[in-house]
Order: sequence, then structure tokens, then C-alpha cells
Amino acid sequence: METEVDQTYPIDHIDELLLDKTREQFIGDLQQLPPIYSAIKKDGVRLYKRARNGEEVEVHPRPVSIYAFDLVHVDMPKVDFICSCSKGTYIRSLAYDFGKLLGSGGYLSSLRRTQIGTHRIEDAWQLEDLLKAIEEGS
Repeated sequence: METEVDQTYPIDHIDELLLDKTREQFIGDLQQLPPIYSAIKKDGVRLYKRARNGEEVEVHPRPVSIYAFDLVHVDMPKVDFICSCSKGTYIRSLAYDFGKLLGSGGYLSSLRRTQIGTHRIEDAWQLEDLLKAIEEGS
């Protein structure tokens, strides 16, 4: 988390049906509001630099596509999900928006990118193997 927890929200109303109906609303083409702590540039300066300097940061929604958004484990208040999305999608914002649409709150506690383009985590080298290949000149 980039900031401390500043609010807590009720979760008693959230059940499997609500989770699934809400999840479905995120699949497809959406307008997403990027976080103020993003690397987007405004007038040549990254927004996160402006935000950390205490400047007023104005962000505008951007088009993104969510191809798949699947809940893989639910143990309230923790919800684990897998998402396949277009470039430019902010997963932290997705978690926040998901919590908000549930009538509660949400933040991302961990993130793991498993694919970018055609490169998949299953095809990645272990560091030791990479160093060995470099040493051997392969």
C-alpha cells in the first residue's frame, strides 16, 4: 500500500452473487480514472511527482479494455482475482473501483504481472539460470 488505511467499510452485505454481478460489470471497454500517483505526464511532469509535492492533480478518464476479470479466491475481506487487460489499465484503480461498486471499499495489497504481450511468467528464466547462461556465453 502506498498510504495507510484511512477508512474502513462494511462488508456484511457482500455475498457471492453480488461479487459475481459486480465483477461482470468490469468486463469490456471502460473509462478508467488513473490514480494521481501515476506516471502519466502533464506538461512534461509525471503526475506522481506533482501529487507528492502537494500540487492539485487533475486526471481524466482513459479508455481501457478488460478481457477477463475472474475471482479466484474469496475470504472476506480479501478477494483474489486474475485480470487480463489492455495496456494502460491501472490494476490498483480496478481494485478501488470494484470495492466502490460493491458499496464498500477496496485497495490492492499485492500485484503480480504474469504476462505482457507474448511474454509469460511461465517462460521466464530463474536468475541463477540466466547468470549461468551469461557466464557460458549462450
